Amino acid sequence: MKFSSAKHLGAWPSKAVTIMGMSGVGKTTLANLLRDDDWFHYSVDYRIGTRYMGEHIVDNFKREAMKNPFLRELLKTDSIYIASNISFNNLDPLSTYLGKPGNPDKGGIPFAEYKRRQAQHRQAEIQALLDVPLFMDKARSIYAYEHFICDAGGSLCEVVNLGDHGDPVLNVLSDNTLMLYIRGTQEHSAFLVERFRKAPKPMYYQPQFLEKTWADYKRLQGISDDNAVDPDDFIVWGFEKLLHHRIPLYEDIARRYGYAVEMADIPSIRDEKDFMDLLARAIAAKS
Repeated sequence: MKFSSAKHLGAWPSKAVTIMGMSGVGKTTLANLLRDDDWFHYSVDYRIGTRYMGEHIVDNFKREAMKNPFLRELLKTDSIYIASNISFNNLDPLSTYLGKPGNPDKGGIPFAEYKRRQAQHRQAEIQALLDVPLFMDKARSIYAYEHFICDAGGSLCEVVNLGDHGDPVLNVLSDNTLMLYIRGTQEHSAFLVERFRKAPKPMYYQPQFLEKTWADYKRLQGISDDNAVDPDDFIVWGFEKLLHHRIPLYEDIARRYGYAVEMADIPSIRDEKDFMDLLARAIAAKS
């Protein structure tokens, strides 16, 4: 949704905002803060990990449990129950399922399997984003929340087609919510890479970008066998490439469909009033 002025924004009775940007810019922190001011927090990653990927995640747990003779018998006789304890602030079950490609002795999975799980995640993320109007209605009709904030995953820019003016995800989000991009800094990018290097986590890549990144990495390392790839080394190398790949995509989304603010603006947000003032400044800057 586009606004001509801060006054126009203020007259919006039931506000709905999609916050987007890289991991660590403050999206979830901001959404959690607004929950105290009558905003419904819709976490796209949580929806992915529960509604659309939950069965895949639990099945993977069961496959691992079946490798253990003790757990195998308990599982086959329905003597134990295995479930994912995913939450807004703990998405490790989803990350673990996506995995990392490469040497199985170092915790890697076959590249073909990795691509299959990536494709599952893509469809799940698209569907979770298309569910935004459904949850806007639920937030108001069931839970009596006045306002709505969609906490989009860092890979939103990877699952939309900016060359298609009819892209369903972009149309649904821009028709129903104000789209707000939280722009990181060069220092933030460097910090993310270092944090990722210390504790690598699986990521989502566009299919074409993944194929190219995988091929480039193997060529630079002089590797022809997929099983010779160090999964942690590849995932860190690919993560840095992914950060630079995503920045222009998010800038384009913000330019065409929404607004942008700086990551440095987020720590000063204490309540709904501060957040609305931030949105007003973003609208004024674009106008």
